Amino acid sequence: MKKGFDNTLYMAKQKEHILERISQFNGKLYLEFGGKLFDDYHAARVLPGFEPDAKIRLLYELRDKAEVVFCISAGNIEKTKIRADLGISYEMDLLRQIDVITKMGIEVNSVVVTQYTGQPAADAFVRKLEARGVKYYIHRPIEGYPSNVDHIVSDAGYGANAYIETTKPLVVLTAPGPGSGKLATCLSQVYHDHRRGLLSGYGKYETFPIWNLPLKHPVNLAYEAATADLQDVNMIDPFHLEAYGVTTVNYNRDVEAFPIVRTILSRITGNDHFYCSPTDMGVNMAGYAIVDDEVCREAGKQEIIRRYYKGLCDLKQGKERHETVDKLSMLMQQVNLKKEDRPVVVPALAKKEACNGAPAAAIQLPDGRVITGKATRLLSACSGAMLNAIKVLADIPKSVLLMSPQVLEPVLKLKLELLKSQSSVLKADDVLTALYICAASDETAAAAVAQLPKLRGCELHSTQLLHSGDESTLRKMGLNITCEPEFPDKNLYFT
Repeated sequence: MKKGFDNTLYMAKQKEHILERISQFNGKLYLEFGGKLFDDYHAARVLPGFEPDAKIRLLYELRDKAEVVFCISAGNIEKTKIRADLGISYEMDLLRQIDVITKMGIEVNSVVVTQYTGQPAADAFVRKLEARGVKYYIHRPIEGYPSNVDHIVSDAGYGANAYIETTKPLVVLTAPGPGSGKLATCLSQVYHDHRRGLLSGYGKYETFPIWNLPLKHPVNLAYEAATADLQDVNMIDPFHLEAYGVTTVNYNRDVEAFPIVRTILSRITGNDHFYCSPTDMGVNMAGYAIVDDEVCREAGKQEIIRRYYKGLCDLKQGKERHETVDKLSMLMQQVNLKKEDRPVVVPALAKKEACNGAPAAAIQLPDGRVITGKATRLLSACSGAMLNAIKVLADIPKSVLLMSPQVLEPVLKLKLELLKSQSSVLKADDVLTALYICAASDETAAAAVAQLPKLRGCELHSTQLLHSGDESTLRKMGLNITCEPEFPDKNLYFT
């Protein structure tokens, strides 16, 4: 697959720029990390060559100078907010991230529970942190936030927040999701530091939108598609244009918040020129590491189509609003995209039609070939497409059976008798189990199994919504999945 992004160059430039920003503030910077700290598969899809763990690797390289503070909103804990890509709650994802970071040798300072007003679920979470020996702080809402600057920048405002004791020059503020209170926590720390005579600073590390790409560049529009449910909009940074005469791109929430942020920082520091624009606050260097713009443009377009399909499927299941799908449809029109511009869509639909309406799926291999599969009494459509794909990659004739009946029989028995499944159809995880068992004694099956890693990053389209068993397994394998917004049957219960 073609690469459009140089991850090594990006890491070098990003590290240099962050160190430079630290030096601008007398060696103490609170850096708000937007987006995902690791597992950033959106960035990997729209910037081919970007490593999903680039941010955490960067933090690892800076570990001698950095410590991490996690923020989580008490309201999000109370609502049991779910991280959509992982299917786990924000609080569980926060604990997962602490485990990963700690094992890497990166210092985790503490957890800040923000916007606390006595929520019982937040109390339970705090007890969990206490039981596991994790240091935590409680921050309550500030009356009049964010408009009443006189109250905010006072002992009754930021001054009432618990001060987070830190020792490293770089303090990274991160969170499992949006609305976590990272910005308020950063500014609160700057306030406390200045009261103590320490001239610390604030910065923001957000990968998207990429400030030095055009406003309507497909990579930036793909960010709008990814945040369509929030109704985010990319826009020209008017403050940067006025201050420097240079056109840069930011998004509406940062632009709208900037006048207040600038006023608060000026009030804290006494410096009216702390930052002149929201672009000034950022440290992102991703735009400088794009080495093939056309590759990234096409990747951005494909992500917009994927997000459009996801919106349609979520709407079908009652998980999304019409406004979100309308926004995604508008983005498709802006780039003159059709659903059929996704290479796996037409072959999947054609396979379904050729099989008299039977569910079908298509997978695009790394070399561009598209392989299809259909549902049978034994296999789901995705399982069939996966088996056909690895046969092609291993140069195994289509007629060859990779799984012996002696292995399939006990797998089916387990599925139906012990696990009480309502269907005898083998989904992706069932097929992988049987395939790996067969590979232990069969050279042909082993040759096919050896091709499975090559499916990572490949595209897959299904002519119907996938059950969670198929979708979860295929996503773990690294396939980029889209589905037609059609239920497999008329049953109301679907998972």
